[in-house]
Amino acid sequence: MRAPCGSRGAARAADPGVPARGRGRAIVCRAVRYALEKGHGHMAEAEFIPFALPDIGEDEVAAAANAIRSGWLTTGKEAAAFEREFGAALQPGLHTVAVNSATAGLHLALEAAGIGPGDEVIVPTWTFTATGEGVRYLGADPVPVDVHPDTLNIDLGAAAAAVTSRTHFAGLPVPAGALADFARTHGLHVIEDAAHAFPAYSEGQLVGTGVSAATVFSFYATKTMTTGEGGMVVTSDDALAARARTMRLHGISRDVFDRYTSKIPSWQYEVVAPGFKYNLTDPAAAIGRVQLRRAESMRDRRAQIAEMYFDGLADLPVALPQRALPGDQHAWHLYVLRIRPAAPLGRDRFIERMAEEGVGCSVHFIPLHLHPYWRDTYGLRPEDFPVATEQFAGAVSLPIFSSMTDAQVTRVIEAAHRVLA
Repeated sequence: MRAPCGSRGAARAADPGVPARGRGRAIVCRAVRYALEKGHGHMAEAEFIPFALPDIGEDEVAAAANAIRSGWLTTGKEAAAFEREFGAALQPGLHTVAVNSATAGLHLALEAAGIGPGDEVIVPTWTFTATGEGVRYLGADPVPVDVHPDTLNIDLGAAAAAVTSRTHFAGLPVPAGALADFARTHGLHVIEDAAHAFPAYSEGQLVGTGVSAATVFSFYATKTMTTGEGGMVVTSDDALAARARTMRLHGISRDVFDRYTSKIPSWQYEVVAPGFKYNLTDPAAAIGRVQLRRAESMRDRRAQIAEMYFDGLADLPVALPQRALPGDQHAWHLYVLRIRPAAPLGRDRFIERMAEEGVGCSVHFIPLHLHPYWRDTYGLRPEDFPVATEQFAGAVSLPIFSSMTDAQVTRVIEAAHRVLA
């Protein structure tokens, strides 16, 4: 059976979380102390700039509070409204299934597509481990392939070489037409892991509205819009949506909110499959509804920050990320540059020095083939993925979040110049 999975909005965040305000201040104190010890007096009064920070305002706080005061704390009318509004923001007529993480959404989409033991699913090695996890949950085997050196998206040539009679497909977002042609040529369906790709366009088409069997978005704390933890499965396939809804909550055949709010006896339900516990809570959905209304303006701010980086870092010994092509729109969840071999220091030392300057950086991603589980389970070797292995050695993500000020962006740029001088 062929029923694949495919596309990741640039790269998924590997960070375990975003520093809380108090924790951030503690980091500042350590950074300032270290900077002063090293004689960098310019750091003495500067606040630490974290790698990522959720853009949460009073409207989100009020929405969450109202949901809590309603007395309904689990999945209910806020989650249903969030699903409707998210679908309307993409394209009328799409099914939307709110879940408590994109990882859960990928699992549900793969399960609904019929992936199981004996199947192989092609995934890019340059991705967060969640892309492969969902495949393993179902007893199938991910087949990592290399990426394109400029975009760090899946290399469709490498993917084609990996196709067998057992193959399904998963990967980073690539141009919509090329991905559709690849799937059509090999008789594959695509499930897009678009964890970083809202709102983004490929060849003039909003990600999530293409020919893929399903698209999965993430609303993790570092993402372009957030519910704290959360995700959304989007599909035009009636059967896939129905199965995902059922499996989202224990395999129960009817909506739990209806059972508990009905004014007539409504306790009867049936379990039709051994499902999961992947539902999104109403307080989280309430936050998501506000964030959705702000999504375009937050993306625009990220794009402004990216342009400041392009202008301010162009003369440094780094490879800057690829800009969106005509007809495309980048979500700018991440700003990933590569430290060139000619630079005066390597990636790891660059991150350490930036921290001394009061700037948090991260790495996206450690390729799957370098993690012990994937390496040892499938016998993966660095030389099998020459592009990803080479690019990983210099990859570093700079801070980018929609509440970031111009002054903070300028500080990052100036710090990078001092570190790479």
